Amino acid sequence: MDRQNLTLLTDLYELTMMQGYFKHKDENKNVIFDAFFRTNPFGGGYSIMCGVEQLVKYVKELHFSSGDIEYLRSLGIFDPDFLDYLGDFRFTGDIYAIPEGTLMFPREPMVKVVAPIMQAQLMETAILNIINHQSLIATKAARICYAAEGDGVMEFGLRRAQGPDAGTYGARAAVIAGCVGTSNVLCGELFDVPVKGTHAHSWIMSFEDELTAFKTYADLYPNGCILLCDTYDTLKSGVPNAIKTFQYMRDKGVELKNYGIRLDSGDLAYLSKKARKMLDAAGFPDAVISASNDLDENLIASLKVQGAEIHSWGVGTHLITAKDNPSFGGVYKLAAIQQEDGTYLPKIKVSENSEKVTNPGSKKIYRIYEKESGKIKADLICLEEEVFTEDQPLTLFDPQEPWKKTKLAPGEYTLRELMIPLFRNGECVYEFPKTMDLRARCLAEQDTLWEESRRLVNPHKIYVDLSRKLYDTKVRLLNEADASL
Repeated sequence: MDRQNLTLLTDLYELTMMQGYFKHKDENKNVIFDAFFRTNPFGGGYSIMCGVEQLVKYVKELHFSSGDIEYLRSLGIFDPDFLDYLGDFRFTGDIYAIPEGTLMFPREPMVKVVAPIMQAQLMETAILNIINHQSLIATKAARICYAAEGDGVMEFGLRRAQGPDAGTYGARAAVIAGCVGTSNVLCGELFDVPVKGTHAHSWIMSFEDELTAFKTYADLYPNGCILLCDTYDTLKSGVPNAIKTFQYMRDKGVELKNYGIRLDSGDLAYLSKKARKMLDAAGFPDAVISASNDLDENLIASLKVQGAEIHSWGVGTHLITAKDNPSFGGVYKLAAIQQEDGTYLPKIKVSENSEKVTNPGSKKIYRIYEKESGKIKADLICLEEEVFTEDQPLTLFDPQEPWKKTKLAPGEYTLRELMIPLFRNGECVYEFPKTMDLRARCLAEQDTLWEESRRLVNPHKIYVDLSRKLYDTKVRLLNEADASL
């Protein structure tokens, strides 16, 4: 997984189109493709970019092995001269992306590919596969961590994930978005993130009684003793035996730290409140109460409202599978084609559904912050050649309802250009940040959201506006398309 040739991780029609461009070499012009999404998942107010590291590694390994070419030959649909060409295939273009861990919003380019169309076309499927999945899990994890209100959230969904890659890269995405660690040891090794865990019910069931199981575990792991208390009866057996175990450790002179109980079934609000009283009365007020059992952001928020005495959360299935919204919906669309003079001719996809009408041309994104609060005011998509500076007044307008305008004076706002280069002329220029540094970045990014945009239900919308020049280009192309019918 750390070094893998995924060149054939593509849909067949990407390769058949490649052969078409190869046969008609005049059609293999430099083009610009944008990967973007149309709506935030989970009914949320934002999304989180994730998957850039694997995307870069994919492109660096992009080549057709002799085995790949022989397999394609066996399909009987590719000509020998095209297959010979694939033997020397390498990526030679440019790629830009929103940095990993960064907030992003609908309709703005997540990834921008500038390359000969054969190369750009081949990469469509893999780019979407990688970015869609990891951004989905990161966004879900951010929502869960927000609902936890600062409590630690641990990802442990590997056994329920849709395969090893989804479980491992999904765990990485969850940590970037805010989880304190993962149970996935391979993820820990590959990406240097904290791995955490306790024990299963089988540990307790394998001993003659629960207390012996607890004491044995405590002897093994005195500095990380979290005891699972619901194997037999949480309040009559589990918690009392946990208290006896903690007293046993204290009597041995063990300094109690990182210790407590885990609840994995039953009414978590009721059980946690009862357990808290029992632990406090026994002299263990700093014992942690953690919980698991099909948690998600909505259940955690509900338990918080109910006053549950839980301050550590283990979240598995609903996080790693994004169970209530299992796909991200990113798409990859042609935005421009290079002309003989080197300039790019903007292209637009027209649809009866306004959400599916694309933004044409070579574009970049500015993020606009309110200077006083540091919160996001809006994002502005503009053409590549446009330059905006903070010392000029700025007028924003809603591209769907352009009569709605917001005017910002110099000194009221700050600007940040979002996209960064990953490849230039086929050479990687991206430096891989550490995963935990990306986590810090992502947490800081989330602090730039207004609370109204972070709420789980009916969040306030962050607007993504178009520059006047891009908007006029889009309207012109729409009118030209209509006139040609």
